[in-house]
Amino acid sequence: MQLWVGLGNPGPQYAMQRHNVGFMALDAIAEVHDFGPVAKKFQGWVQEGRLGSQRILLLKPATFMNESGRSVGEALRFYKLAPDALTVFHDELDLPPFKVKVKNGGGTAGHNGLRSVDQHLGPDFRRVRIGIGHPGHKDRVTGYVLGNYAKSEIDPLADLLGALAAEAPKLAEGDDVRFMNDIALRQGD
Repeated sequence: MQLWVGLGNPGPQYAMQRHNVGFMALDAIAEVHDFGPVAKKFQGWVQEGRLGSQRILLLKPATFMNESGRSVGEALRFYKLAPDALTVFHDELDLPPFKVKVKNGGGTAGHNGLRSVDQHLGPDFRRVRIGIGHPGHKDRVTGYVLGNYAKSEIDPLADLLGALAAEAPKLAEGDDVRFMNDIALRQGD
């Protein structure tokens, strides 16, 4: 079993914020691949399903971003999974908007959700970094990250989430490079 976590903040007022793109990614995967019903567990919402031969548990922590690690740690302990079974989907300032990169381990780059997961489990987990771009100056970061996607960004966002969901089985099989390449191809890059 693999645990895939989307980072975000719970509540409708946060639903379209750039910071919630991890939640959006999991919702797209669950919908495209007919995952089971949502259940409240591990201080969050979970859905189970399969991608190819892999059993996947999707988790959206309801603890708010800064405490995501509590929910993630609880789920990993319950299933007796090591951090290498964990994939975290999150927004990434240091990537251009709608670009996707996968990496294993690393720092938190000031991301409070990643920092919380790292504090609870250490840094050795796979990350799916979903680009949101940078507003240009560090003083504008908080407002930008917690701001909603603009109307002009909705179609590219939908295209990205569709590509990410369609290619998710490659990620489940551990083919991170093909996952990234095929998303880029679907986006016409």
